Amino acid sequence: MIAIVDYGVGNLRSVERALLNAGAQPKITPDKEDLRRANGLVLPGVGAFAPALTRLEQGNLGREVVDLARRGKPLLGVCLGYQLLFDESSEHGHHEGLGLLKGSVELVANSERLPVIGWCRLRQVDWSPLWDGIEDASYFYFVHSYTPIATDCVIGSTETAPAAAAARLNVMGTQFHPEKSGSAGLRVYANFLGVCGEG
Repeated sequence: MIAIVDYGVGNLRSVERALLNAGAQPKITPDKEDLRRANGLVLPGVGAFAPALTRLEQGNLGREVVDLARRGKPLLGVCLGYQLLFDESSEHGHHEGLGLLKGSVELVANSERLPVIGWCRLRQVDWSPLWDGIEDASYFYFVHSYTPIATDCVIGSTETAPAAAAARLNVMGTQFHPEKSGSAGLRVYANFLGVCGEG
């Protein structure tokens, strides 16, 4: 079972459908026992950093996610869920993140329009199991005004998202939406299932 962490923020049903299509048995849940039983966790998210983090911290759900990840459970953050994995964000002030990935979330600096919406070609800058079977420079779908600036662990990059994807051991994430990125996005989810032992 793959647990989709339900903290009231995010496009949960589209993530669930994509995981089903990739061959998973997903469960949308805020229950800590479900998270502990799961073979892997997906942390989705849509919206602003601070309110999302506040929702995640209710009932110590964020702490549970961090503890499980630090004990080795595979974790995939998507879009805002990915941003929450970093040390901090400057979105509407300074806010501390979950600290599972090193770096900060900053306003996109080199785009003529914000938010960045649409398909972007992603360059694979380092090996990752997430890229298995996916051609370099494939297109993925993005919707974001802020993006991580990572100090290490970058595995994918675009012109407007220098850390469009990152991974450190069992913790990984994408600024793009795999569930909106066609066959390449479904392959990312399928590859994550492989990391979780469900592939």
